[in-house]
Amino acid sequence: MKTEIAVMTEEEPDIEAIEKAGEIIRNGGLVAFPTETVYGLGGDAKNAGSSRKIYAAKGRPSDNPLIVHIARMDDLYGITSEVTETAEKLAKELWPGPLTMILKKNDEIPSATTGGLDTVAVRFPSGRIAQELIKAAGGFIAAPSANLSGRPSTTRAAHVIHDMDGRIDMIIDGGDCKIGLESTIVDVTGDVPVILRPGFYSGSRIEEIIGKFSVDPVVKGEKTDGPPKAPGMKYRHYAPKAELILVEGPQNAVISKINELTAESIAKGVKAAVICSEETKDMYKNGLIYAMGSRNSEEEIAHSLFDVLRQTDDAGAEIIYSETFDTPLLGKAIMNRLFKAAGFNMIRLQEENTNDSTRM
Repeated sequence: MKTEIAVMTEEEPDIEAIEKAGEIIRNGGLVAFPTETVYGLGGDAKNAGSSRKIYAAKGRPSDNPLIVHIARMDDLYGITSEVTETAEKLAKELWPGPLTMILKKNDEIPSATTGGLDTVAVRFPSGRIAQELIKAAGGFIAAPSANLSGRPSTTRAAHVIHDMDGRIDMIIDGGDCKIGLESTIVDVTGDVPVILRPGFYSGSRIEEIIGKFSVDPVVKGEKTDGPPKAPGMKYRHYAPKAELILVEGPQNAVISKINELTAESIAKGVKAAVICSEETKDMYKNGLIYAMGSRNSEEEIAHSLFDVLRQTDDAGAEIIYSETFDTPLLGKAIMNRLFKAAGFNMIRLQEENTNDSTRM
């Protein structure tokens, strides 16, 4: 398959190219497109065959549900059997934007799109290109992130081309994604809303709108044998090719431990990399050094995360040691992605003693 590339900007979208992309989706094809979070791999949400093509293109397990993207608030009521008061409150405050809600689905959305669940994940993205494409495609686009399953999400068109060229019909190159982390996912089907995936909207922001909520144990690293309720819950995600190990603790202890570990790896002939902040990058002595941004700018760190993981792949890193980034608002979302990418592999340091560590 030859993949067509259409280049445009959010400020000046190419409506003719978007109409063509919409026609491709209406006819059962697949189009990758930018959103404010990450690039999505879009197909017709109401077409079971299109959803199966998405799973095949990504190599994604078919029980991992897709998110249905809409571009008109009223369309929420066309694919769900019940829209709760909580859902309406969140939609009023946070849509369009990086929020996905889990609701009871109706028969308009096939089970192939929802991973066999009787619920549907719905999002109303804020980007103009995404909104225009959704309308051109008929109003309902099923779209996971536009990467090969398990790999770091795509925040640039170059990432999408690397993973999807020859696998899908078209890629809309709309530049870099603004946020760089996937949406917050909230299950609003029960009496108490449940955060299934942290994202740009923090728990405190959700609480301001709806009050009490809970957090699914999977977010905290606990395992479950049941089907995933939302994307990113069951399977390893966001992973670079190299083994990734997180190192947590006091800053001086972390730097000392990572310098020790990289020296050991290099001595064994293993190509090592370090992921750190701008404030500490000059303190590392060995290996490839990648600064995610300043700890004073959570948005910069979030925006850089997937790009940095892909840079380590390009450089041929075989093992990566990373600082942790538990920042005030986006920290839970950033660490959720890093935990998943590392397979929850972490060294925890206590006090200034770099020998006092445990590994998950």
